[in-house]
Amino acid sequence: MSDRDTVLELVKRLPANVTLREILREIEFIAAVKEGLAEIDQGKGVSLESVEQMIEGWITK
Repeated sequence: MSDRDTVLELVKRLPANVTLREILREIEFIAAVKEGLAEIDQGKGVSLESVEQMIEGWITK
């Protein structure tokens, strides 16, 4: 789905009284998720094991 189509589908799902700021926040969220998924596809993601180790380090400090 193109970015344009994604935004059109988003706007259709939102309530009629949604503000422009709320629409912007939704678009920014979707853009961030798409960027993250693209990074994972490129092998730039962080493994679950690495994240668990990071969290463990935060908890024990």
